Amino acid sequence: MSTVQDLYLRKKLPTAEDALSLLRNGDFIIVPTGVGEPPTLLHALSAARRQFHDIKLGQILAVRKYGYFDPETVEHVRHVAFFYGAASRAGGKEGWVDFIPSYFSEMPSLIERGQIPADVVVSMASPMDAHGYFSLSLGADYTMAAVKKARAVILEVNPNVPFANGACTVHISQVSGLIESSEPVAEVGLPKIGPVQEAIGKYVADMIEDGSTLQIGYGGIPDAVVMQLSAKRDLGVHTEMIGDGIMSLVESGAVTNRRKNYLPGKMVATFALGSQKLYRFMDRNPGLEMHPVDFTNDPYLAGQNDNLVAINATLQIDLLGQCGSESLGPTPYSGTGGQSDFVRAANRSRGGKAFIVLPSTAKDDSISRIVPTLSPGTHMSTSKNDINYVVSEFGVAQLRGKSAKQRALELINIAHPNFREELREAAKKINLL
Repeated sequence: MSTVQDLYLRKKLPTAEDALSLLRNGDFIIVPTGVGEPPTLLHALSAARRQFHDIKLGQILAVRKYGYFDPETVEHVRHVAFFYGAASRAGGKEGWVDFIPSYFSEMPSLIERGQIPADVVVSMASPMDAHGYFSLSLGADYTMAAVKKARAVILEVNPNVPFANGACTVHISQVSGLIESSEPVAEVGLPKIGPVQEAIGKYVADMIEDGSTLQIGYGGIPDAVVMQLSAKRDLGVHTEMIGDGIMSLVESGAVTNRRKNYLPGKMVATFALGSQKLYRFMDRNPGLEMHPVDFTNDPYLAGQNDNLVAINATLQIDLLGQCGSESLGPTPYSGTGGQSDFVRAANRSRGGKAFIVLPSTAKDDSISRIVPTLSPGTHMSTSKNDINYVVSEFGVAQLRGKSAKQRALELINIAHPNFREELREAAKKINLL
C-alpha cells in the first residue's frame, strides 16, 4: 500500500459526527462558495449545534438553508455571510446573521493577515489522485488561503466533485480528517430570462467583439448576454464563476481562448455553479483552470487580458453613476462580490469594456431603478469613478470621462419613459441639470 493511501485510510472517519470532534468552541469555520459547501458535514453540525458554543461559519453564498440558520441557536452556531443569498438573507435583515463586507479579490489576504479568522476549513473535495491530491474545484476562492492557516482541514470526499486543474489542490498530508459521501453535487439553475433581459442582452452582445475575453456574473441579464454570443468567434474566459452559460459557449465553438494574451488557451475561474453536466465538463478539462480569487479577481492580473468584457448587474444606480448592487435601502440583499474587481479590471484592460446592467424599473414598472440619488441606507457597491457602460432595455449610457450633467442626461435617456420627466426635475433640484 502506498504512503498516500495509508494516510487516506488513517484520516478517513466513519461518520460526519466523528468529524465534529475536530471542532472546538469558539472556532471560526471557513466554508467555500456555493456548491463547494459540504452538505453531510454541515447537516451533522446542524443536528449537533446545541453541543457547541460560539462556533461561526463564514461563507460567500450558502446554497442550502441548514439547521443552524436558526435565530434560537446563534449562541451555539452562527452563520457569517460574506455575501447574502436566499438562505441567509432573512437572517441578515433580522440581525442574527453576521456580515463581513469586502471585495471578493481581497478575502484571501484578509484571511492571511488574520483579519478574518480561519481555525477550521470544511469543504467538498474530489476523490484523491494517485499522488495524494484532492481538488477543491467547486470553490477555490478564499478557501485555499484558509487551508494554509487552519488548525484543521476536514474534507467531504465525493466522486461527483470534478478534479479540476489549477491552484485548487490539497494534499492528504494537509488534511486533518475526511468523510466520504456520494450524493449529487447541488445544481443551481439558470435565472428566468424575459423580454427585458433579452433586450438588455442584445445591446451588450452587439458591443462584444470577436476575440474578447469575458467575465460574466450571475443573473438573468448576464445569461441573456451569453445566449446571444454563440455566433462570436475566439472568445476567451477569465471570470470568477463558471456556469452552464460559459459551457454552452464552449460547446458552440464561440469560446476557444486562442486570442487571449494572458493565459492563452485557458479558461480561468474561482468557483462553479450550475448543472451536473457542468461539473462533468470541468473534470480534468485541460482547457480550464480553477484558481483562488486573489488570482482570478485581482484587477491588475485580470486586466492584463486585452479586450476584457465585464458584465455585472445592479439593483439601483443614481444619476452620477453610483451603483447600489447589494441592498434595498438599508436591507441587505447580496454583497459586493467581484463586481468592483472586474469593473476595475476591464477599465485597466487595453480595449476593455465594463458593463453594468439593470432593468429600468421594478415592481411592475412602478419604481424606477435609475434614481436621482441612491435610496437612503443603500450600500454603495461600485463607485461613480469606475462605472463605464450602463445598459437598460432602453439603451446604453456611457459615463467614463463625462461630466456630472452629461452623466445625468445619459442615464435619464435609458430610464423608463414614464420616469424621465420626473428624473429631469429631480436632477435640476440637485443641480445636476
